[in-house]
Amino acid sequence: MSDSTEAAVAAAVRNLIGRHIQAQDAGDSEAVVALYTADGVLEIPGADPISGQEALREAFKGWAPTQPQRHLGGNTVITSWTEDSATAVSDVVFFQRGEAGWAVGVVGRYEDTFTRQDGNWKLQRRKTTYEA
Repeated sequence: MSDSTEAAVAAAVRNLIGRHIQAQDAGDSEAVVALYTADGVLEIPGADPISGQEALREAFKGWAPTQPQRHLGGNTVITSWTEDSATAVSDVVFFQRGEAGWAVGVVGRYEDTFTRQDGNWKLQRRKTTYEA
């Protein structure tokens, strides 16, 4: 695989992660769900895996922000890639604004699996772990 393909995959993956974060913080569950494959899976600590777009839609609707929030994702490392699939690990910090100002709510990590379908990159699986 060429360096240009690797760079294109990395850019697409980072873009998808950023779009997910911004849509989630905006409470746009439809935009979030559109980033997943039809059989996409989300794993979060303390809950059964959420599988399929309808279940994901209901979950993200239930998590719609009631006050300002930001997920800051970064330190993304592409751990494997082909022209049509990739895996990546990213750090994430969740901030929420309350009466006293912004506060860190969670520090964690995303372990993501991506696939390219009809020319578009999609999340196939996201495993979230919390560190604090």
